[in-house]
Amino acid sequence: MFAWAGAASAGLPAGFVYLDDVIPDLKVELRYTGSHNFVGRPVTGYEEARPVLSTRAAEALVKVQADLKRFGLTLLVFDAYRPQRAVDDFVKWASDLDDIRTKPEFYPAVEKQNLFKEDYIAERSGHSRGSTVDLTLTSLDGAEPLDMGSEFDFFGTESWPEHPVLTTQQRANRLLLQTVMTKHGFKPYPKEWWHFTLDNEPFPDDYFDFLPQ
Repeated sequence: MFAWAGAASAGLPAGFVYLDDVIPDLKVELRYTGSHNFVGRPVTGYEEARPVLSTRAAEALVKVQADLKRFGLTLLVFDAYRPQRAVDDFVKWASDLDDIRTKPEFYPAVEKQNLFKEDYIAERSGHSRGSTVDLTLTSLDGAEPLDMGSEFDFFGTESWPEHPVLTTQQRANRLLLQTVMTKHGFKPYPKEWWHFTLDNEPFPDDYFDFLPQ
């Protein structure tokens, strides 16, 4: 049992913790707090965002980080808990077919009207249950993320973990991330190399909308 497990984190419901409190050397780049994301602007619900996960998922991620540090690597988190109002903002954006400013960078081969049909946007997200995290690997000094063969939140087959057109190094980097995450109880998502959900998540039927304070 971790010393902090079960302890209340200020501003959070019971059963949740701030990741940057429990993993001090974690690298964090919450993409939805700024404009470098597929929406092209800060997303509703991320105004005061810090990375939050369920306590059980955070415990597992502590073990992942410990394994990586032996290789001089660390986790870089793009997103963790996501309030339902942020998901609603994604849905609103996806329904506006005239706004395609970010298409060249994030979904060049997918028509915006097909984002729902192809499961890139949905009205519910596992992130809102609090045990799903989007992340990659980088050096401990944070100088350069490992090359995974596509950018975070790229909508296309290039982001599928088993995409066949990768360099040997890109394939090895994806495999390392997937191996260390699955070792500690996370399951991957077949369309996004960065997306993992704790297999025994504590809130499988709950979609939260609290905002970290």
